[in-house]
Formats: sequence, C-alpha cells, structure tokens
Amino acid sequence: MDHATLAWAGGVLGGVLGTLGGVIGTYFSIKHTNGPKEKSFMVKFAVVGWITLIIFLVLMLLLPNPYRFLLWIPFGIVLPLGIRYGNGKQQEIRKHESDA
Repeated sequence: MDHATLAWAGGVLGGVLGTLGGVIGTYFSIKHTNGPKEKSFMVKFAVVGWITLIIFLVLMLLLPNPYRFLLWIPFGIVLPLGIRYGNGKQQEIRKHESDA
C-alpha cells in the first residue's frame, strides 16, 4: 500500500469513528433526560447541532481553498456559544420540571 491509500483509509476510518461517537453521544444525551420537556429540547437541540455540522462540512468541501478556512471563525464562535446556551437551557428546564 502506498502512503496516499493509507492516508485515505485513515481519513475514512477517522470520519466513521467520529460520526459514530457523535451518534452515540447524541443518543445518550437524549436518553438521560429527566422529563418530557427536557427530552423535547434535547431532540431539537441535537437536530440543530447536526444540521449545523453538516452544513459546515459541506461548505468546507465546496468552497475554494482560501475561503473555506474562514469558516472556522464563525464555527469557533457559534459552537461554544451554542454549547453554553444548550447547557443553561437544559439546567433551567430541569429546575422547572423538578419544582413542578
């Protein structure tokens, strides 16, 4: 095997394992919710997250080389803010559901 084939196979394997890890993480994030409102929020949040990631990856593949690197700027801002929002909202829902 040449180096190009090994690099391609490693990239495919890494992509498959990364996606599998994301799917498993999404499943358990939804499964370990405490109530129906929290579960509904987590499903919506996961769908938005996966759609955002797919759009990011498609744009990375389609945009020409100098421009695709600029995608990391909004992605690097939106990802941490989205995670922070999701965690805060989930805690708020848990608090409201435990009070009821």
